[in-house]
Amino acid sequence: MGKYNVTIGLEMHCEVSETNSKVFSSAKNSYTEEPNTNIRPLDMGFPGTLPVVNKEAVKMSLMMSEILNCRQPDFLYFCRKNYYYPDMPKNYQITQNPPEDCVGMGGYIDIEREDGSTFRVEIDNIHLEEDSARMTHLYDTSIIDYNRAGVPLLELVTKPCIHSAEDAVTFLEYIRAIYQYCGISEADSKKGQIRCDVNISISEDDTLGTKVEVKNVNSFSGVYNTLLYEIKRQSELKDADRYDEVNQETRRWDEESGTTIRMRSKVDAEDYKYFVEPNIPKYKITKEWLEEIRAGIPELPYERKKKYKENYGLSEKEAHTLVKEIGIATYFEKCIALDIEPKMAANWITGNVLGYLNKYELEIKEFYLTPERLQTILNHMKKGDISSKQAKELFFLVLERKEEPDTIMKEEGMEQISDDSALRSVITEVLDENASQIEAYKNGKTNMFDYFVGQVMKKTRGQANPVKGKEILTEELRKR
Repeated sequence: MGKYNVTIGLEMHCEVSETNSKVFSSAKNSYTEEPNTNIRPLDMGFPGTLPVVNKEAVKMSLMMSEILNCRQPDFLYFCRKNYYYPDMPKNYQITQNPPEDCVGMGGYIDIEREDGSTFRVEIDNIHLEEDSARMTHLYDTSIIDYNRAGVPLLELVTKPCIHSAEDAVTFLEYIRAIYQYCGISEADSKKGQIRCDVNISISEDDTLGTKVEVKNVNSFSGVYNTLLYEIKRQSELKDADRYDEVNQETRRWDEESGTTIRMRSKVDAEDYKYFVEPNIPKYKITKEWLEEIRAGIPELPYERKKKYKENYGLSEKEAHTLVKEIGIATYFEKCIALDIEPKMAANWITGNVLGYLNKYELEIKEFYLTPERLQTILNHMKKGDISSKQAKELFFLVLERKEEPDTIMKEEGMEQISDDSALRSVITEVLDENASQIEAYKNGKTNMFDYFVGQVMKKTRGQANPVKGKEILTEELRKR
């Protein structure tokens, strides 16, 4: 954090992707690359159209509100937030009026770091609204896709209570995991389903400095880099007695230059002239419905993490890594169901599986090597058919060729030589060819043993069973 106190507030926007229709229209709520296909007259702001609230989107919003320990209003209602922009053809957005009368107000959530320590993030509010259309700005024109217009959007606003870039990203990752575990959203940044606004200030004490807002950061790595850049920029200005140049303004993150760029000043909060949406009646939120929603909250990431540590003996770091994304946790649990030893499954997933996914920027659902295929590889290694080194080679060959492990083992002749007589024959041949090395070994140069092992592996093209090979080699050396 350096010598200045860093204070961060986050506004996380996440599309509710797991409803059949949009939040106020009957248009299909699904991601597609084909523009302007999932639309209805309401999404386009045509006159004479009336919004109807999607009850499932409200239910998911209230579930998230419960998880965040928020209080809920007695009555649910929506407002019109008035502004002109091409991505909102009605010239207003149907939303709620934060910080009061949202689906969730005044909550908190405790976040666990990878080392097991915790910190609390205070929640100002979480509210449900409709997303805007997607605009793409080209060299001399702009194009617009209304598929996203009207998609249910949850905006989660924290209080300024986070004090490092690392903690900010840890919080965002956990909230994304909750969305996925609860079946609220895929929360896929590649599909534009998650966006963040970042508010940051620095000071020499516990007071708040001048707040700078960075809008629409589209990835968690972008949030992290934005924060590091702004902390450095503001700190350098403060060091040079030029902190008056840090203005309350809105900036944007530029991925190419790795800098934030000024967009506009923001002296006061915008006056959006909120007023109650007249076409949506107030809706009573009953205690019975809230209890039903509360009872339907599934096992959350930290609950799984605790189970992995207590039931399977995993370390804090291993369990933390496995529960970050529901796809990875599900993959791990399928491995357990296939009787793969938990520690071994965790090692292979946190090492080889995640390493491959990160390198090629893949999702686990795109991963060819299923838990069943991993089981095949590990069973062969367990039985001694292949060595641990060969198991790793086979892992990557399966991914490269998109073939079954058994097929590749036959094609490559990977099966280990474990037959005693076959191994003894090769070892005898190696020793017969290396009389001077045997003499050196007998005279105390014990590292020659590894040389003999290497020669055996060379003659068998790495297929000699290393455990049996070393046992027989030790026996044969005693006879010389």
